Amino acid sequence: MMNETVADIMSTELKTVAPADSLQRVKEILMAHRIHHVPVVDGKKLVGLVTTYDLFKLNIDHKDYDATKVSDVMTTKLAVIEPSDKIGTAAEIFMEHLFHAVPVVSEGNLVGIVTSFDILKYEYTKEYPPRA
Repeated sequence: MMNETVADIMSTELKTVAPADSLQRVKEILMAHRIHHVPVVDGKKLVGLVTTYDLFKLNIDHKDYDATKVSDVMTTKLAVIEPSDKIGTAAEIFMEHLFHAVPVVSEGNLVGIVTSFDILKYEYTKEYPPRA
């Protein structure tokens, strides 16, 4: 049932930031694109993640976002999966750790992200295919 690969459902057109970017940049991306996770990359290499929850728990005034660097607040200990991993593996990670997104990497380079919503949408459309 969930034996297809993560590559089949992951998002590949990602909004990313660099470690030197400001937290204000992250906030703008989150709001403009209605997403909850922004990968942090150095070139193509994944080095961290900033989420809406991170912003919530930071206790930093919004006026200080311009002066706060992503590298100061990003999560660096990340669960990651590869494009060839099964969708069920991603679901297991979400259930075990209560995550809602897992970056997809190949040789350390960010190639996508899969979210709990991606899996929900995948399962829903399998059960209720769109009508032509």
